Amino acid sequence: MGLLDPLTAIVAAFCLLGVLLYKRVNLGITLTATAVVLALLALDWCDIPTLAYTTVSPSTTDGLLALSVILATFGVTWLSQLYNETGETNKLSESLSKLVKNPKIVLSTLPAMIGLLPVAGGALMSAPIVDVEAEKLKLKPEKKAYVNLWFRHTILPVYPLSQVLITTAALTKTPLFSIVLLQIPTVAVMVVVGYLVSFWKTSALKELRIKEKVGKTSSGLKDFVLAFSPLLTTIVVAVCLNVSGYGFSQQGFDVLIATFVGLAVLAVISHSNLRTLIKPLQSLSIYGVTLAVYGAFLLRNVLKETGISELFQPLVSNGSLNVTVLLTVIPMLLSFLLGSPSGAIAIGASILAGVLTFTPKTSALLYMSTFLGYVIAPTHLCFTFTVDYFKSSLEKVYKYVIPSFLITFATALTVYFLPFSF
Repeated sequence: MGLLDPLTAIVAAFCLLGVLLYKRVNLGITLTATAVVLALLALDWCDIPTLAYTTVSPSTTDGLLALSVILATFGVTWLSQLYNETGETNKLSESLSKLVKNPKIVLSTLPAMIGLLPVAGGALMSAPIVDVEAEKLKLKPEKKAYVNLWFRHTILPVYPLSQVLITTAALTKTPLFSIVLLQIPTVAVMVVVGYLVSFWKTSALKELRIKEKVGKTSSGLKDFVLAFSPLLTTIVVAVCLNVSGYGFSQQGFDVLIATFVGLAVLAVISHSNLRTLIKPLQSLSIYGVTLAVYGAFLLRNVLKETGISELFQPLVSNGSLNVTVLLTVIPMLLSFLLGSPSGAIAIGASILAGVLTFTPKTSALLYMSTFLGYVIAPTHLCFTFTVDYFKSSLEKVYKYVIPSFLITFATALTVYFLPFSF
């Protein structure tokens, strides 16, 4: 038996989670430590080693899925780090700015392109180019910050290599591409809203319009296609494996295999030698991100063993709590307070697992609620980095972020209530 009753143990563990996140402790250490402390407080200590192993045991369906997702996350992070190490990230952004003459298109596309690479502080990678292009439209600092923040995240709800999206699909046992398809309308609205809020009644100054030579445009297209090819290959392979009918997605193998194919393509086009290829493996960040996914699965299993979902079942069955409210308020509040979509998904999915049976629609609403709560959170590093870079303030940027958030969230709810599914 544990030292405390389940509810008290959960409260204590979540207090620890909040403190560690506030202290900016690595997310992998934070989630794993929270899971271990909760297990020590609420479970029989003799069961903890077995639970830690079965979380990633290849002999069980859930364990094999978790192991595949963890390895896929390792691969995606390696791919991201290698992009920076080889300089392909700079080639990607520079070729796009050469290729596209319209500063509005560059501003709405470039942060999203950089958003394909899940790197810490990624908002700072696009900020300098956003600053230059935004000057052509004479945008205010708070508008520049909004553009960099909002468009960086527009692609993530439909990006099959998003670590949070992969983890959501695995924790809810929902096909990843079913979630992606349901989120396309919301992403479309997110892009349109962002474009209107950012560029309504603005136009580039004529004297700042740059006329590129045909040769430069041709060169820019070639450089862009080459730099983007590893990511494109990874996405195409993942989609093909998903629809192949061999059950790759159920075991998490689709993204896992596709990621390492993308790594191989990147190594070839960048002419990387063995030293360059393995250099990202010397960075602790790649292991921190990977540990965070293991911590999410371990925390899910520990919470399941404590019976947390049973606390909510009576409230749902007697009508005190609506399932839709649970799917939106809990994950959104968690991600807003924690500034961690992975942590919010791990906790939210665990709480809701015993209350409802996840479907593509419920999984999509869970993800979008978590995602949007994270995007607008003051604890979100991209938000704080961006505001600081453009020398603005949170209050001024929120003037644009909050209406965009409300319209996007309303779209997600509309899709959830529409009578169709995948």
